[in-house]
Amino acid sequence: MVSNPESLKAWLRLSLTPSVGNITARALLKAFGLPEMIFQKSAAQLQAIVSPAVSHLLCLEPEGLEDALNTTWDWLQKPAPRHAAMTLHKRLLTLADTDYPSSLMLTPDPPCLLYVMGQTQHLHLLSPAAFKAPMAVAVVGSRNPTPQGRINAHEFASSLAQAGLTVISGLALGVDTEAHRGALQGGTLANPLRTVAVVGTGLDRVYPHQNHALALSIAAHGLLISEYPLNTPPITSNFPKRNRLIAGLSQGCLVVEAAARSGSLITAKQAIEMGKEVFAIPGSIHTTVAKGCHDLIKQGAKLVDCAQDILEELKDLPVIAQVSTETQKSTSRSEIDADVEIAYGLLTKNVQTLQVLDHLGQDPVGLDELQIRSGLPTAQLQAELFQLELNGALGRLPGGLYQKLKTPLPRHPNNPHSFNV
Repeated sequence: MVSNPESLKAWLRLSLTPSVGNITARALLKAFGLPEMIFQKSAAQLQAIVSPAVSHLLCLEPEGLEDALNTTWDWLQKPAPRHAAMTLHKRLLTLADTDYPSSLMLTPDPPCLLYVMGQTQHLHLLSPAAFKAPMAVAVVGSRNPTPQGRINAHEFASSLAQAGLTVISGLALGVDTEAHRGALQGGTLANPLRTVAVVGTGLDRVYPHQNHALALSIAAHGLLISEYPLNTPPITSNFPKRNRLIAGLSQGCLVVEAAARSGSLITAKQAIEMGKEVFAIPGSIHTTVAKGCHDLIKQGAKLVDCAQDILEELKDLPVIAQVSTETQKSTSRSEIDADVEIAYGLLTKNVQTLQVLDHLGQDPVGLDELQIRSGLPTAQLQAELFQLELNGALGRLPGGLYQKLKTPLPRHPNNPHSFNV
């Protein structure tokens, strides 16, 4: 446990030593004990585990160690910001800590250090072995989802959190953002860890900056987690690497939307390799962001069209509440239209507008095809489409395509500020 600067310095030295990754560090810890013991060994003794070159590096203090020590110790001692009435806490977990998530311990590459902020008193909920039941589901997908994809991410996450599960994602724009927001909205007081964000930067900053306010909300009702030292900027290679933590912390992985080559598929693949359940939402065959989900389904992922499908697959959960399928499944076009009418304030008195809505169907469609279906003049059709878009009944996709939306997408203000905590 990191309880003093000396202990912290030893752990930071181990993690910052060049050529010493997680695998080498764990081998050293297994052979010699805590980091303080490792650095008391001679180069000859260290060579029983590592190469002569690495043993030489271990006998030297890595560059920047003192700065890292001061920065990290100050961060741990400085009170975390409050969010509304919630107090946020900070922790630096090591592999030797009892609060280190057991779900990560069982993965092939658990990090030696985890920086954590938020409701750290509930870290034990990320150790499902103690409960003999899954407690978390990863929700991942495209950074540029369709409007319906954003809604799906929000609704699924909300239902999962309402059922008592923790929703884990990566704080990226798109599906990740809506997954976190949905979990925050759907969670209850009985669910102290509504959502967990595993980030690819140091915890003293937020990336993307638009999610600054969201990050604070996550910390108020869940956790922010990073394996990267403070002051680590957003580096492209860090984000695929952190995906293994998203997969490792969860007992199931839901892919909402993903292109054929997508970082979300990396998470799904890692989840499969770890023996986790993988779920995928099907989409239109004309939408490129559905291709990855379709490929996963072909490879054996469970096709889901409502959160209840996931809950039934994880039915051994003692905390799962039944989610009504009536509110999750779309059963008929008339019900969809009724939802649109009520949720978006779209008045059924406008017959032309409803006809355009009907002609949209469920798949993305272009202006030319809509004109053929509706028979309306171009100017009138564009006016009707514009009104439907304003009311939130349809979304505009790249390539001049339109898609009908089932339910409203919540709007949230963005905060452009950095995360100075």
